[in-house]
Amino acid sequence: MEALPPPPAREKPMGFWDHLEELRGTIIKSLIAFVICATLVGIFATEFNHAMLWPLHHVAKDYPTLDTRLGTQSIMEVFNMIISLCVFGGLLLASPFILYFVAQFVSPALTEREMKAVLPLCISALILFLIGAAFSFFLLMPSTIRVAIELSTAFDLENRWTVGNYFSTLTWLVLGSGGVFEFPLVIVLLVWLGILTTAFLRKYRRHAIVVIFIIAAIVTPTPDPFTQTLFAVPLYGLFELSIIVSTRVEKRRMVRTKS
Repeated sequence: MEALPPPPAREKPMGFWDHLEELRGTIIKSLIAFVICATLVGIFATEFNHAMLWPLHHVAKDYPTLDTRLGTQSIMEVFNMIISLCVFGGLLLASPFILYFVAQFVSPALTEREMKAVLPLCISALILFLIGAAFSFFLLMPSTIRVAIELSTAFDLENRWTVGNYFSTLTWLVLGSGGVFEFPLVIVLLVWLGILTTAFLRKYRRHAIVVIFIIAAIVTPTPDPFTQTLFAVPLYGLFELSIIVSTRVEKRRMVRTKS
């Protein structure tokens, strides 16, 4: 049976400069969304700061003598804290809009079949990012703080944490976890493109566990095995989930190829 030609793209004829203009518009709209969201965070900076301190206050309930007030070591550190709040909060709030603008930019060049795959992929990317960020904020960050307090107590050290230390750790964990939680989508995409196979993923399952623990060691700021395992377990669960989804993707591609 003669192979059918690929379905035509939905993109209207455009020149190089037209594409460049479209890209420029997408970047400008994304920047506007980020600036608006960052400004809103700046207006409500004290409320947002209180919300971001939840992991510290949550753990401090178990340590009544712990002083949870964060200090500064330089005149500019409080300004750096406000900037960090605005950038961090602006990225989180603007991420759905940025993802939508990017999808708008690439959608005209995709076929109808590709659009059916890309739209769920974008939605899944946003959901996985938010799940990873929430996991880090509500579980990983409190665990990191608790381990730090226990070690400081064991060595009879006084906690003198600054806002810069706290927010740099929080940003690294939340954004890092949100990004790492999207790795199953990369696996599914590679299988969809035919670069990887589910047989390959199953064969190197043990190697994947080692890689996952290496990633956990890089992302988590503390070297203790408990925090690393806490981060690695859901990552391995997502890896297994990606194999299940990839199996369905592979079967559909085989059916489509035979037809």
